[in-house]
Amino acid sequence: MAVPKPASKGVVGMKITARMGLLGCLMAGAMAAVKIGRKSRRISFKGLSVVITGGSRGLGLELARLFAGEGARLALVARDVEELERAGLELEAAGAEVHIYQCDVGNQEDVERTVQAIIGECGRVDVLINNAGIVQVAPFENFAVQDFKEAMDTHAWGALYMIRSIAPLMKRQGGGRIVNISSIGGLVAVPHLLPYSMSKFALTALSDGLRSELAKDGILVTTVAPGLMRTGSHIHALLKGQYQKEYAWFSISDANPLLSAHSRRAAKQIVNACRYGAPRLIITLPAALLHLLNANFSGLTTAATRLAARMLPSPVLGHSSPQTGLASGSWAAPSFLTRLADKASLHNNELPIKGH
Repeated sequence: MAVPKPASKGVVGMKITARMGLLGCLMAGAMAAVKIGRKSRRISFKGLSVVITGGSRGLGLELARLFAGEGARLALVARDVEELERAGLELEAAGAEVHIYQCDVGNQEDVERTVQAIIGECGRVDVLINNAGIVQVAPFENFAVQDFKEAMDTHAWGALYMIRSIAPLMKRQGGGRIVNISSIGGLVAVPHLLPYSMSKFALTALSDGLRSELAKDGILVTTVAPGLMRTGSHIHALLKGQYQKEYAWFSISDANPLLSAHSRRAAKQIVNACRYGAPRLIITLPAALLHLLNANFSGLTTAATRLAARMLPSPVLGHSSPQTGLASGSWAAPSFLTRLADKASLHNNELPIKGH
């Protein structure tokens, strides 16, 4: 019985080379297709109507500045009238067309009324940025159920109300862009930020699900998951328990340039993600690494967050009243350790007018 001869090393090498070449061609083709698809989705914001919730200060204001710089017409939505007026005056001085609307996005009737007013003045909505946010910092034991409800109202229900009011208009227009500002806390739960994480997880799920369902209508949905950003909003954080200690660790972390992104840099990334209709954007390397670690080595993430929770301030008895960051100062914060974040507060319209 004849035994087949093994293929020579030269033949085997040729086969491997051919397969590697085919694989390389397929990868190159896939990358080219992605690049072409990305380029085809690119839009210019000149003349487009852009609605930004939480647009009066912080990241929302930074986004408004960039959209205004590209010739967009702005509709800023926020709860504080004075902040809205200051933001509007700044943007108008730079040559932007700005409309301001006082609205609590957690109130469905308020949202529907505001959207109708926007349509009446602007005629259409091409881009919706769901950016309105609230940050509460405390141990789980010091949070009340109402704290979780308030976070859900702002991040999850507020975004849903805006989308339900605007998406039908976008559909009639033939398309649009929706950007939902979630958080790395909406992908990985963070100790002492449970209402925030719970509501941001809900927003991430809503955003990712809508991306698939609204694509048929030409509406592209982007989910943004930033890590820490130096927007200056740390002074508006609501703190419970040992609130001064909670404010110290939170504001110092927020100001650390190794952990946090400059608000303008983060805003530029978000505007570009919107421009190309990117499905998801994670901002800052630490946030991307944390997401990768949690997805692949959840045991390590669990161990790390357990350690972090032990190092954070312990709870106090009862559900204490929340204190703002501004009212929670100590020797540790504000200090040179929070300088960069404090500087952002001044730049991004976060500081209240004296006497108010």
